[in-house]
Amino acid sequence: GGASQQFAVIPMNLLPAGKSADYIVTGAWGKKAFAEAQIVGTARLAGSTAEEKFTRVTKQSELSLDPAAAYVHFTSNETIHGVQYLDAIPETGSVPLVCDMSSDFLWRKIDVRKYGLIYAGAQKNIGPSGVTCVVVRKDLVEAGRTDIPKIFRYKTHADENSLANTAPTFSIYMVRNVLSWLKEQGGLEGIEKKNREKARLVYGLIDARKDYFKGPVQQDSRSVMNIVFRLPTPELEAKLIADAAAAGFVGLKGHRSVGGIRISSYNAVPLEGIQKLVAYLEDFAAKNKA
Repeated sequence: GGASQQFAVIPMNLLPAGKSADYIVTGAWGKKAFAEAQIVGTARLAGSTAEEKFTRVTKQSELSLDPAAAYVHFTSNETIHGVQYLDAIPETGSVPLVCDMSSDFLWRKIDVRKYGLIYAGAQKNIGPSGVTCVVVRKDLVEAGRTDIPKIFRYKTHADENSLANTAPTFSIYMVRNVLSWLKEQGGLEGIEKKNREKARLVYGLIDARKDYFKGPVQQDSRSVMNIVFRLPTPELEAKLIADAAAAGFVGLKGHRSVGGIRISSYNAVPLEGIQKLVAYLEDFAAKNKA
């Protein structure tokens, strides 16, 4: 079920009867996680940037956190809207912090001690779909609910060394290969440097040509993984997507819910590819006036 299944499994394990969980929503994926939690138990909205069309992440000062919450959930990177928590993550005190890192897991080092649970679908930076990585604090595993089916209990999988059911062996083998490749890139320090350079090149073009490339995301929330922008007209956007595909640059169409252009620059995307794409975008803008 991937990370989407964790939207339900997390409250099934960590949200006991009589308590509520806080959710911070900064995009489509956080919105889905919140909706699923409301089916399982009591979940409340502790912060959202929906009124600003998800063009930034939340600030600590605007969060309405319950000190008695079972946990606080947020999404570190929103792929559709192109916003990411880059510097400060939500501070929740003694309340466990739960994070969906599906689209930016392993792009840089993080301090895992700040989290109660981290989860990520594999298919962005870890490997092929079929594997979901869940990192849970031991005390939360032990305190998990026991009135749910055993296969959905984190303790079941912890006790069985993640072999409570037949594992997707080929997908896990591919994860091994990706992790070996990541070490060859200089580990998390090396891949972060490359990722930030790729983002710098694209955002540099957007900022230099604000008359042509319209970036909706506030600067301090700009995603390193998913860079979204608009062109002056929908016709120019359609032409760019088609012409770029013919030139070998595929997957530039923004999500159907928001439109526009989206550059997904995950770990596996080489710096040289982004350099060529930026040059292509510069040439396209010069040849296709608004």
